[in-house]
Amino acid sequence: MQVEITIAIYFLFIIGIGVYSAFQVKKPDDYYVAGKRAGWFPVSGSLLATILGGSAVLGTIELSQTVGWPALWFLFSAAAGLFVLVPVSKYVRRYGNFTLPELLGNFYGKKAEVIASVIIPLAWFGIVAAQIIAAAKILTGLHSITYQQAALISGSVFILYTLLGGQWSILKTDTLQSVLIIVGLAAMLFFIFTDPEKQVSQPLSFDAMFNDKFSFVDLLILLVTYSVTFVVGPDIYSRIFCARNENTASKSVLIVALILIPVSFGLTYLGVFSQNSGEGIVAFAEHLLPGWAYGLFLAALLSAVMSSADTTLLTSSIILSELITGNLNRKNSLLLARYLIIAIGILSLIIALYVTSIIQALLLALTFFSGAFVVPTLLGLLQIKVNKKNVAFALISGGSIALIGKLLSLLNWEVAGNCLIFMAYIVNAISLLLPVKIKTTQSK
Repeated sequence: MQVEITIAIYFLFIIGIGVYSAFQVKKPDDYYVAGKRAGWFPVSGSLLATILGGSAVLGTIELSQTVGWPALWFLFSAAAGLFVLVPVSKYVRRYGNFTLPELLGNFYGKKAEVIASVIIPLAWFGIVAAQIIAAAKILTGLHSITYQQAALISGSVFILYTLLGGQWSILKTDTLQSVLIIVGLAAMLFFIFTDPEKQVSQPLSFDAMFNDKFSFVDLLILLVTYSVTFVVGPDIYSRIFCARNENTASKSVLIVALILIPVSFGLTYLGVFSQNSGEGIVAFAEHLLPGWAYGLFLAALLSAVMSSADTTLLTSSIILSELITGNLNRKNSLLLARYLIIAIGILSLIIALYVTSIIQALLLALTFFSGAFVVPTLLGLLQIKVNKKNVAFALISGGSIALIGKLLSLLNWEVAGNCLIFMAYIVNAISLLLPVKIKTTQSK
């Protein structure tokens, strides 16, 4: 009962934040980007919580239970992407307004914006469903509700507070959730370290960073398919658009990049420590922690999941609203965005009720996204001249080649698949840059 009370208080509190934030929404950009007035603390807190979604927290722990200490590279690669983003973030804040597709439209025209506006919500649609699935599995650790009931409760809560306050609500709840994630992780580690009889089966060393289950090639693939999504990503950029100025944006990204390093050590340690238990981390924590600490740990895991769900839900809804209405500053655009939050949220919830694992689908979507959008976005932000006529071809070909490469990897054609994933970036860049270089040479 102690655990149930902790979770109930947590849910009621974040819904209360949503209600409070609703009164701060005076105009459309308040709802979309918190009026572009957020300081470094809420931007950093929201960015950290968004990154440490269910796939990052639970994924790191589960990966370390399988491969050991090389799981450190999962969040290390995320931090690497953020370090690259630090100098780039000022351009994101300078040239961007509400969404990544809108940013691409400013660089390359309406066709690029439309393509991005279709592809991104489709990819992020599955991510919303995945977060509901993760939240439901966490809540079933209470042993008092079924998976379906847990999915309905968790899905309804984050849909409600996202709907009420938009970006204002998300910034506040994410900041609270990032604190809960750190405190919950610290509580778990405290009870492990204070028990002298408990120790990891394999100590950390430089040699332990690679093994037969995770090679240097695996790290390279992780960097080009995962790390790059922190340099170019609609959910990451949605936080930067909220910053009050370019300095706040850069400072927030740097702070989160630095925090991810010790968090990666903590999560990986939990996985390595619990890998011989034969249990998932939720069941392992239930046996290890007292009731109050277990409730705090579950709240931390829920915070990680819901902070990704709310951001992807709002981002997808805003992108689709802009695609349909053509201008987010119109009053009907805000109303449509709210309707879309409800629609996407409910559809994702329905998927979560009947599908309990869509990890491979998410990896495929993420690979397609990185192959399509990373190169064009960076070239646009750095104001490098490209042949705009080739942008549509670059987006579609880059994403398609990367997707085929990922499919081949899943079918155990790893060498060919990995080569195609790398090739996607090369084809993308050549199709944008080569015509410009030829033209320049001829003019001389």
